[in-house]
Amino acid sequence: MSKPLKQIHLAAHFPGVNNTTVWSAPAAGSHIEFSSFAHFARTAERAKFDFLFLAEGLRLREQGGTIYDLDVVGRPDTFTVLAALAAVTERLGLTGTINSTFNEPYEVARQFASLDHLSDGRSAWNVVTSWDAFTGENFRRGGFLPQDERYSRAKEFLATAHELFDSWRGDEILADQATGTFLRDAKAGAFVHQGQHFDIHGRFNVPRSPQGRPVIFQAGDSEEGREFAASGADAIFSRYSTLKEGQAFYTDVKSRLAKYGRRPDQLLILPAATFVLGDTDQEAAELAREVRRQQVSGATAIKHLEFVWNRDLSAYDPEGPLPDVDPVVAEEHISRGRAQVRMYRDPVAIAREWRQLAEANKWSIRDLVINTGNRQSFVGSPATVAQTINDFVQADASDGFILVPHITPGGLDAFADQVVPLLQEQGVFRTEYGGTTLRDHLGLAHPDADAPAERAAS
Repeated sequence: MSKPLKQIHLAAHFPGVNNTTVWSAPAAGSHIEFSSFAHFARTAERAKFDFLFLAEGLRLREQGGTIYDLDVVGRPDTFTVLAALAAVTERLGLTGTINSTFNEPYEVARQFASLDHLSDGRSAWNVVTSWDAFTGENFRRGGFLPQDERYSRAKEFLATAHELFDSWRGDEILADQATGTFLRDAKAGAFVHQGQHFDIHGRFNVPRSPQGRPVIFQAGDSEEGREFAASGADAIFSRYSTLKEGQAFYTDVKSRLAKYGRRPDQLLILPAATFVLGDTDQEAAELAREVRRQQVSGATAIKHLEFVWNRDLSAYDPEGPLPDVDPVVAEEHISRGRAQVRMYRDPVAIAREWRQLAEANKWSIRDLVINTGNRQSFVGSPATVAQTINDFVQADASDGFILVPHITPGGLDAFADQVVPLLQEQGVFRTEYGGTTLRDHLGLAHPDADAPAERAAS
């Protein structure tokens, strides 16, 4: 007996500070004006996507002490954007990345509970930690926590937020105009939390929202990150783009759920994915090469090489050979605020490997950066892309994808018009929303469904 077809989950990531976006293309628009966010969100909702996702940038990246302006620069406040989008959409989920290192549980819980009310149950929180002191300089803390303490704080932060969400049962508001009685329970919202990182007590001032709690996302790939997701997240992002790597990650994370009393379907695995569409596979491949060259300009290639060499390489020709000098290995780095530099643990070895690749393939600096960087995840005709996405999901390499177009705000339009209908024809993607909340879209139970009997009856 063949197993039933899995339903695919699709989401849209509004590009922020990265070189996925070709901001210099004639079709590109603003990344700050609300019209861009609204266009992007409406396209995702028209295509019946699960949610829109906003990443976060708490400090602009710098290189050589100046703002790195080859990427898109600037990120409006997440809650402001999502609240505004709630007014121009009806079903699309609204997911925001909010940091647990430099915020406080009461404030964040209040903001998400408010967003959930404003959107009629469509909010989601991507819980992240901050890894560098450079970002911390923008905040009172003025530094950062070691990795184990970051995750310890994040776990307690999330648990504390849940206590605040749950301080309202949902049946306290009577609002009886005849008797003038507003609250059934005058003790609603009372909370006490004492822990390693937070010692707070008081009353939470936002009544229980439509989803009870926002949907929880997590993005860490480390051992701590995978365990954190398995213990309490509703979805985890994945960076794996090949079928084999995706299946390994999928199996590993899903296998961790049982020890927390959870089923495999209670945690979704959603990799980010880029795409390039063409009328034919060959046309799409040619367009993909063009897009990569737009994404990696000569200036971008030199800056990228500086991530590894940790020295000023502005005198080098991006169309010329790689530097014959070795990288500078030091605590201080020329690039700040970029997590990517952590990938290059042994820069001298990386430089040696890249020189060999460049020599063997007759690559210039720019060619090397293009060919060793992230490529588009899905390239082909609409039929090819639809089939590839379905193959990944049915093979348990993911539960769906978060799509990152290279043009903002119209880069999602072609996917919505050409690929989504093919997935719908295959019976693996919805033609209409089946519910009103993001939990409905993702197939996740309302948290009150699993509430202890004593709490449900209290």
